Amino acid sequence: MANDRQYSYRKYVLGGAAVLLILVYLCRLFMLQLMSDDFKRNADSNAFLKRIQFPARGSISDRTGKLLVYNRPSYDITVVLSEMKSMTEQDTLDLCKSLGITREWFDRRMLEIKDRRRNPGYSPYTQQLFMTQLSAEEFSNFQERIFRFPAFDVQKRNIRQYSYANAAHILGDVGEVGPADIEADDYYQSGDYIGKLGVERSYETQLRGEKGVEILLRDARGRIKGSYQEGKFDRAPVPGKNLTLSIDLELQQLGERLMKGKLGSIVAIEPSTGEILCMVSSPTYDPRIMVGRQRGANNLRLSADPLKPLLNRAIMGQYPPGSTFKTSQALTFLEEGIITPSTAYSCSGGFHFGRLKVGCHGHASPLPLIPAIGTSCNGYFCWGLYYMFNNRKKYATTQQAMTTWKDYMVSMGFGYKLGVDLPGEKRGMIPNADYYDKYLRSWNALTVISISIGQGEVNLTPLQIANLGATIANRGYYITPHVVREVQGEPLDTLYTARHYTKVSARNYEYVVEGMRRAVTGGTCSSANNPWYEVCGKTGTAQNRGHDHSAFMGFAPKDNPKIAVAVYVENGGWGATYGVPIGALIMEKYINGKLSEASEEKASSFENRTIYYGSSQR
Repeated sequence: MANDRQYSYRKYVLGGAAVLLILVYLCRLFMLQLMSDDFKRNADSNAFLKRIQFPARGSISDRTGKLLVYNRPSYDITVVLSEMKSMTEQDTLDLCKSLGITREWFDRRMLEIKDRRRNPGYSPYTQQLFMTQLSAEEFSNFQERIFRFPAFDVQKRNIRQYSYANAAHILGDVGEVGPADIEADDYYQSGDYIGKLGVERSYETQLRGEKGVEILLRDARGRIKGSYQEGKFDRAPVPGKNLTLSIDLELQQLGERLMKGKLGSIVAIEPSTGEILCMVSSPTYDPRIMVGRQRGANNLRLSADPLKPLLNRAIMGQYPPGSTFKTSQALTFLEEGIITPSTAYSCSGGFHFGRLKVGCHGHASPLPLIPAIGTSCNGYFCWGLYYMFNNRKKYATTQQAMTTWKDYMVSMGFGYKLGVDLPGEKRGMIPNADYYDKYLRSWNALTVISISIGQGEVNLTPLQIANLGATIANRGYYITPHVVREVQGEPLDTLYTARHYTKVSARNYEYVVEGMRRAVTGGTCSSANNPWYEVCGKTGTAQNRGHDHSAFMGFAPKDNPKIAVAVYVENGGWGATYGVPIGALIMEKYINGKLSEASEEKASSFENRTIYYGSSQR
């Protein structure tokens, strides 16, 4: 009886195991036939070749129509790894010889293709990029032998060409996508190209266009027999959109000449539109070296350069603005009623309060506002900040006065990114009450008095200083600075057409304009004066741990201004030494269309001056 029961149990166990095995087979069959596309892809890859058709990337021109960036043909080699099974060792060696590569490079590249971390879209049944950017000559040599390597194919691509050796930081460059790019946007596959810097990066989606596809029919031996159904399912690529920049190439070239051998930046803006007319960062580099298979090596070399040529100092350099910042203080004090245009403060060699002294150069004293701007009096603006922060009739505490001051600065475009259409912009630094409460605990107007003359904790980018000039030129508003004037077939983003008004009235801006005009006619900017148009300017000599920085901010003409300029030369000394004459040459070139003979001689002299003392950019 027990044996019968034991036999009955075994019968159920064996039966259950058989049923379970059948269910496993059925599930696997279901997965293979209905859920998995492995066999479908394998079969499709034997019958079809889907060849990606890459679009032409949009061209880039300057505001006058000069072509800055265009495309030229290039060729990539692709491979379908599942079709390499028939390749012998001799075939592999012949392939390497045909392409001018070593066997070691071949093996390393195959491992890279199969690495799903570096190549997330890898499949042995689809085309994978093997080698990029063959020249026409290299392609011609390989094409004669390609029939011997059925797993390999050639795709025609376009690579960027740069017409001039200028504007590298604005234009940027194009390089191969990385894993993060592929993960962020399914448009990209391993081996695709993407904008890395400049407008190539910030306008990538407009420039890149849309890929197409060509479906080819293959026979049992993998040979191409022609288009599948006469191209019925092909999709043509859509070219990228062309860009017109606001940059004036000739002005850009002049700026780069003037900054040769120096560290710093020049930014020029058209006040009425916010269009950037030139943006120079020095040292710079030739964008033409950032194309082809040598791009990686050249990029490493530039990255290792201690002078940081890859750094766009115009939007990434954060510097003390020095006396150019006094214009923003005058506007704030006027609007808050701390001063009137006739308010005069004494300056006997600077600002003195107890043991505290902020020095100043010699000039008449006391001075009202307009001549104080013209002579760049430190004492005047220190007293202005002192009386503002200690005015208990308007502000209950020093912290409240500081917050009011900070709000004026922010309204003028300081302390935050302006939103320029280039990657990597820095925000600079405008301190607030919380900052001082945290780092100083006990503080007052005297503790922070240096912010009134653009020193201390205040840092701006050259773009923000130029934008200050544009705002004063407009008497109280600015349009977000931008380098792209037009995108083919698209309206410009409203960010680059809307006006941003400051907290200061237009009437008070007129007093500051007069002060800046006084600086040119008989003050610190006198070398910018000329017989053709009225220049308004403000020097800056920013204190530094080593040699002082030379700065200038100005615009012209005084009425109906066409250009606002900021110049910042690291370790250049007085603002009048480098900042003013360089800024004056930029304005003359843009307004008059050319430099006079005397100005050309001056430009040549600046071109040959080198003042590297080591970068102190923060």
